[in-house]
This record gives sequence, structure tokens and C-alpha cells, in this order.
Amino acid sequence: MYITELIGDFIESLEIESGRSKKTAENYERYLLRFRDIALEILDQDPTHRQNINPDEDLSDFRPADIDQELIRKFRLRLNRLETDHGENLEAITQAYHLIALRGFLKYLAKRGIKSLDPSLIELPRVTRKQVTFLHYDEVERLLNEIDLSTETGLRDRAIIELLFSGGLRVSEIVKLNRDSINLERREFMVRGKGNKDRPIFISEAAANRISDYLAARTDALVPLFLNNSKNQSTPNTSGDYRRLTTRSVERIVQKYAKLAGITKHVSPHTLRHSFATDLLMNGADLRSVQAMLGHSDISTTQIYTHVTDPHLKEIHDKFHSETE
Repeated sequence: MYITELIGDFIESLEIESGRSKKTAENYERYLLRFRDIALEILDQDPTHRQNINPDEDLSDFRPADIDQELIRKFRLRLNRLETDHGENLEAITQAYHLIALRGFLKYLAKRGIKSLDPSLIELPRVTRKQVTFLHYDEVERLLNEIDLSTETGLRDRAIIELLFSGGLRVSEIVKLNRDSINLERREFMVRGKGNKDRPIFISEAAANRISDYLAARTDALVPLFLNNSKNQSTPNTSGDYRRLTTRSVERIVQKYAKLAGITKHVSPHTLRHSFATDLLMNGADLRSVQAMLGHSDISTTQIYTHVTDPHLKEIHDKFHSETE
């Protein structure tokens, strides 16, 4: 079998057998097809990598046995030199994602008994995570105070930002919410996040009130919790998905009010998720609880917030730990 067909089989197995999300499968497919294309260029320039070439061999593709450490070395070099549409090199984390996908693919081949490179020979680069950007509580208040609550759009925007900060949701999760998704009386509900994992979301009374205000101002009976008010409201569609707010629209909403509030740092919906986690830790929440509320499968992902709270811990130390005289 050739690589292209096997990549297709692997992507299907990710969704069906491994239960990975459609988005994850799409990303893996993109990374692996890029590997295939670059590998083909390398093999065309140096056919000695190919195993057991015969007259009937399809040279527009290659076999798993053709993957060796030298091919991987050259692939990594090409990947490091690859430029985006904006003329920039791929970030180290993006290069790492390509190798993670490739290693997963090789593990899949090994499981099927297909001869190829040992996946343990794919070494991942050390990647320094970007520093977490978050808003202090007073910055969140400044952002919220810029919203005009006299319009339905303003009520919607306030409800969105309150919900992002109060519940720590991902932007992809918030746009999928429907009217009946949230119990405003109990102020809790479930969302399905990455990897199709369900987790509980708890929101403040203020966030619940803002959502209630927004829904009360609406005159429609459409299903989505948050609507795009610029879309044609007369389109005959009972579900209302044609007016469901997109992730990009939510990003623009957050950036708009951050700019109005005079906040110079880059602010996105994910910044509010970071702010949610940081606020919890600074107020005494334990890391495991924050991990559960964020829906992180690995505690190491949640630990990115610990260095953010280190200055806060120092303040506590200075305030409550007396020095000996």
C-alpha cells in the first residue's frame, strides 16, 4: 500500500477508533499530506531512499518502507525553512505538531504490522510555550464598562464576555451553545469540548443575569444562544443556524471592546479563558480543580498558569511570613 491511502485510513481511525474530534483529524491530515508532498520532492531528488523499485512502481507516491531517518532529517530541514503565505517561517510549535502527527501515523502502521520507521526514532523538538496573556480583574471591568447596554447587540456582547470570563469556555464551545444549553437558575451546564469530552461549566450570578437580559430583549424563537444581528432576519430557517455567531465574530467583539477600554495587550476570547484560570488560582483554587474546569486532559497543560501566579505567591509570602530579627 502507498502512503496516501494509508494516511486516509489513519485519519478515519482517529475519528472512529480513537474518538478524536473532526478538527483534530483535519489537522493531522493536513500535516501528514504536507509530509507526503515534501517527502516526494526529496525522493525525486534522491531516489536511493526508495525500497525495491520496480518498473511498475508508482513514483507519484511512495511506500511506508521508504521512510527512514535520513528522509525524516531532510523533511525536518525543509519544514524549518518552509514559509507561510505571509513570508514567515513556521513556528516551532507548528513544526512539532507535524512530527507528532507523523509519529502517530508510524505507530498506526506498526500496529497494523506494516514495515516502516520505528516511531520512537521521531524526536520532538523542545518547544518554549508563549507566555500566557491574561487580564486583571480591573481590566475585565474596564472592558465590560465599554459596552452599551441600551441595544440588543450590546446586551449580547456583554453576555458573551461575561460568559467567557465566568465560565472559562473556549470560543468554539460558546458559539455552539443553544438557548436550552444553559440552566440560568442553577447557573451550571455541560459542554462538550476537545476530544468530545463533557465537562461542567459554572457561571456567576452576574453572567446569568446578563444572558437573561439578552434573551429577554430578543423577539425571535431561534435555537442558537448568540445570534449575528447583521444577518438577514427574514430567512426561513427554524433552527436559526444561519444566524449563529461564528468564532471570528466573537473574536472581533472581544477585540473591539478591549481597544475601546484602552487595553494595549492583544486580547482574544482565549485571553478571557486564561484570565478565568488565573483569577481562580490567585484566589486560592487548587490546580486539579482548575484543570477540571478548563477541561485539560493533562495537568501539565494547566501548569502553564503557575508561573503567572508566582508573583502573587511572593506577595503572600512577603505579607504573611515574618522574618526573624
